[in-house]
Amino acid sequence: MDENREPQDHQDFLPKSDTVSSIDSSAQNDDTNNLEFQNRLDLSELQQSVNKIKQEVGKVIVGQKDMVDMLIASLLAKGHSLIEGVPGVAKTVTAKLLAKSLSVDFSRIQFTPDLMPSDILGTSVFNLKVSEFEFKKGPIFSNMVLIDEINRAPAKTQAALFEVMEEQQITIDGNTFLLDAPFMVLATQNPVEQEGTYRLPEAQLDRFLFKIDVNYPNLEEEIEILNREHELKDKVKTEALTSFLTAEQVAKYQILVSQIIVEKHLLKYIAELIVATRNNRFLYLGASPRASIAILKASKAFAAMSGRDFVTPEDIKRAAIPVLHHRVIVTPEREMEGVTSEQIIKQIIETVEIPR
Repeated sequence: MDENREPQDHQDFLPKSDTVSSIDSSAQNDDTNNLEFQNRLDLSELQQSVNKIKQEVGKVIVGQKDMVDMLIASLLAKGHSLIEGVPGVAKTVTAKLLAKSLSVDFSRIQFTPDLMPSDILGTSVFNLKVSEFEFKKGPIFSNMVLIDEINRAPAKTQAALFEVMEEQQITIDGNTFLLDAPFMVLATQNPVEQEGTYRLPEAQLDRFLFKIDVNYPNLEEEIEILNREHELKDKVKTEALTSFLTAEQVAKYQILVSQIIVEKHLLKYIAELIVATRNNRFLYLGASPRASIAILKASKAFAAMSGRDFVTPEDIKRAAIPVLHHRVIVTPEREMEGVTSEQIIKQIIETVEIPR
């Protein structure tokens, strides 16, 4: 298949149902329990912990399996996640539940238009007792940070997150402060309400490993949500959850995931996908090298969660859309026609030959 083949019209951006479903089903129906192979890395403990996290979150959250999987993968890959969805689809609750299942420090920051960088990072305060300035750490100094409605803060406040999200450190008044590992930022935003919001800078979006789109639950899930809420009475939703995974264990799993095996032809496959976004005439902005590294890390995490110590093309396909669709920009002409970045990425996945 010609890697450089471009779709000729708008209709080409409506992916064939059988092709798209095969991408989704190959990722979700990858039953590795029956695979007969000997792992070179011991992933049994990691898998047990992942299943335990899913069980704990599932005590409160109905459905949203893709979101939970991507949040866990983001944690294992040392990445950050941007969760986008309309109000009331459990974005914030799921992030809080993930943090509650871990024995790590957690902080929540509500972004508002008047929020200043010092409100996030911290500030130097003069101590009269010792007659010198002392640095008071802000809420960003935590293992897991939930930023609610991240698009409500202006660019000045957004810029305060650039260094800490990329380098896990903060530089203030010429002093550098390192954050404890693990460190993960979970941010939420509402795609519908635009009043009083600010568009996230492209440099900010590029620092998120995943952009997770959360959809409405289906009818059966909606009924289950109502049943659970009715049975709760006056009980607190999260009181049944237990914290069982320590920061040291998370750090150990992150190191283990980084050792997942990736064959050279798969590295070439990732590079071809990224280059195809730069050469696509319907994209105004293609993906950067940070995107290719993000796909590599995410595919390793998905492989480990499936009990494999090696990456497959299906892992890469599964990672491609949530990694890329917030990093590329559709040309204005195609955007006016209703074409989305997700449609173009799916088209690229179809046209780039899968290595055998």
